[in-house]
Amino acid sequence: MTTHAPLTATDEQVPYAPAHTPRLNWSEHAPEVFQAMLRLDAAARRGLDPKLVELVRIRASQLNRCALCVDLHSKDALAAGESVERIVQLSAWEESEHFYTGRELAALALTEAVTVLTEGFVPDEVYERAAGHFEEAELAQLIAAITVINAWNRFGVTCRLVPGHYRAKARA
Repeated sequence: MTTHAPLTATDEQVPYAPAHTPRLNWSEHAPEVFQAMLRLDAAARRGLDPKLVELVRIRASQLNRCALCVDLHSKDALAAGESVERIVQLSAWEESEHFYTGRELAALALTEAVTVLTEGFVPDEVYERAAGHFEEAELAQLIAAITVINAWNRFGVTCRLVPGHYRAKARA
């Protein structure tokens, strides 16, 4: 009897359905906007914990249904040392609070409130919870990081960018 190693998503022989075709390579046609987004993204992350940023990015991307960004930021989170378990639990973080710190929970709640503006505003209790865990300058950076990932998600979803091809760079 021959045994085989389990297949992973990166194995070539996995019989996945064919990937859809992107609608538009927006970065090629709007390179100045793309470069400005890269600079804005770097500025928004400045001073924030990289793992926290990736958790926020993944959660916003899940809410926005941006498959490319969920893929990309899950891989970056793993490269930053985040656990698979915590990444997997993000879609149900409110039922899995024991996986996260109070600070991370406040950031995730703020991420959801900023991403899904169903009431037209961020509730005071969500903002105050985040303000209790972050200094004002850091809170401003967090809000910027949430805003920027939402912008990236809009590009990814609108242009139907295809996930699965990104490889995270090893962190030093």
